[in-house]
Amino acid sequence: VTLHQLFVQRGFATLRYNSRGVGKSQGEFDSGIGELADAATALDWLQANNPAATQTWVAGYQFGAYIGMQLLMRRPETDGFISVSPPSNMYDFSFLAPCPASGLFLHGTADTVVPPVEVERVVNKLRTQKGIVIDYELEEGASHFWQDHIDAVDRRVGAYLDKRLAENPA
Repeated sequence: VTLHQLFVQRGFATLRYNSRGVGKSQGEFDSGIGELADAATALDWLQANNPAATQTWVAGYQFGAYIGMQLLMRRPETDGFISVSPPSNMYDFSFLAPCPASGLFLHGTADTVVPPVEVERVVNKLRTQKGIVIDYELEEGASHFWQDHIDAVDRRVGAYLDKRLAENPA
């Protein structure tokens, strides 16, 4: 919800949805295959209904970050990404080479589900690429679920978006 609100506050047309089987959504978990197809369909719909949009970004948290990064690789028009608590120890992120856009990885130092070293491995690999900038920020004391640290997501992602939009206004 925080990621959605940050983009709305900056004038983006946004779409926030639950993956298959989450909340009141229909379907069942499909190990990323169906979820990626759903995300691509959602992005197609969003772009078709907002033809004047000048930028396309993907953002996600945990499994949504994994799906968002896969979507990024299939959509060359994507201008940036936000990846919060990506599950880089649960899924193979090697598909990100080469990564087509600059973006932000945000992670908590107290994440015991995905230890920071696992995300750092992915970030370090991506940072060797020319032409993109990968920002990696660690929030001291934040867990995988960001209890008592959601304000840090708002502050850090908001500052990152403001910086990127100042460089290339939407």
